[in-house]
Amino acid sequence: MTTAIFDLTGLTAVVTGARRGIGFAMAESLAAAGADIIAASASQEADGGAIGRRVRDLGRRFEGHAVDFRDRDAVIDFADSVADRADILVNNAGTIRRAPAAEHPLEWWDEVIDVNLTSPFILSQRVGASMVGRGGGRIIFTASLLTFQGGINVPGYAAAKSGIAGVVKALANEWAPAGVTVNGIAPGYIATDNTEALREDPDRSASILSRIPAGRWGRPEDLGGATVFLASPAAAYVTGVILPVDGGWLGR
Repeated sequence: MTTAIFDLTGLTAVVTGARRGIGFAMAESLAAAGADIIAASASQEADGGAIGRRVRDLGRRFEGHAVDFRDRDAVIDFADSVADRADILVNNAGTIRRAPAAEHPLEWWDEVIDVNLTSPFILSQRVGASMVGRGGGRIIFTASLLTFQGGINVPGYAAAKSGIAGVVKALANEWAPAGVTVNGIAPGYIATDNTEALREDPDRSASILSRIPAGRWGRPEDLGGATVFLASPAAAYVTGVILPVDGGWLGR
């Protein structure tokens, strides 16, 4: 077995939420493996900012789009503009709102479901239809530990990420005969903006770290290898899977 089975040269990857954090690391890793990148985030610069510079430094082409993932029409327009060019789709863009369930504003629920579940489905529906017509492709969702667990004070996020598991399986069942694989990656506790409140709470941070066999918070770059694997020929027979990258959390 050689590294050729992980080679993405000549392919184009659409990565949402690539401006920072996990999405940045995913896009960077895909570019390092040879893929050109189309990135979309709510505040993505046309030239890509830091991720655009990094992709170009790696010798790959970059295209940036600002897309409000709360806006269904904007997501549809973006999806239609990239559907026929995407060999790989990484649905990573997301948001989180924290409040006890009994006090959780319904507008927060709607926002989190729209961004984290509805928009990834719309993108996958349109891009996936093109992939099916072309006879192949890779779709990867960013799931979560809360795909498997309930969390605390994040009912909308837990519902959306649980829903991602169902979407992954449903699309995998339908599209595998056409050579389109659909999988998810479930990051553990990663040091990003989404976990800042937890890391700044001494009690919660200590409790979380005590549960992680690896003994540390994850880093965004820890997700890079799994992303390249699922996007590559090496994973041609892997579909309908949620792959945890969690330092051993779920095995504890």
